[in-house]
Amino acid sequence: MSDWIKWLLLGLLSIAFGIFVLGAPQVASIAVTVVTGVLLLVCGALQVVGGFTVAGAGNKILSLIMGAVMLFLGWSFLDHPLQGTLTLATVVLILFMAGGIARIILSFQMRGTQFFWPTLISGILSIILAGIIWSYASSDPAALLSLLGILLGIEMLFNGFGLVFMAFFVKNAPDQLKEA
Repeated sequence: MSDWIKWLLLGLLSIAFGIFVLGAPQVASIAVTVVTGVLLLVCGALQVVGGFTVAGAGNKILSLIMGAVMLFLGWSFLDHPLQGTLTLATVVLILFMAGGIARIILSFQMRGTQFFWPTLISGILSIILAGIIWSYASSDPAALLSLLGILLGIEMLFNGFGLVFMAFFVKNAPDQLKEA
């Protein structure tokens, strides 16, 4: 099987899963929370084990505390997945807002370059998206339960289309290189 077909199949699979996830965003959000919980448990356990091998009392204590916090968060997400989903969705909302503000500030440092407007617009759009999420969340907190799933589904669709386009580029690359 040629490389471009593998990329094409992977892209089509990502698109199919993206559509599936968008069809059940709350289920996907809870799945994201459960996976996050498991990863936090694994990382927390490794951090605690690593904490016993770290040199220096301060580093050892910090490592053990960080491991314990990760273990607690992982257990909390797995024990209460709905509350964990709301927590993760709130963190995503905060990250969108903070990222938007940071990009707007950065854009003004780029004033006079070709990167000013795209960076400024990107920051403004992130803040608008955070505002839309906040308005839905304040009127209907259950809307946050779907947020992670919707974002995952959209990302899977974008990723899938990107892979499909890349597959066709890889398929036609030898012809395009000959023409150049």
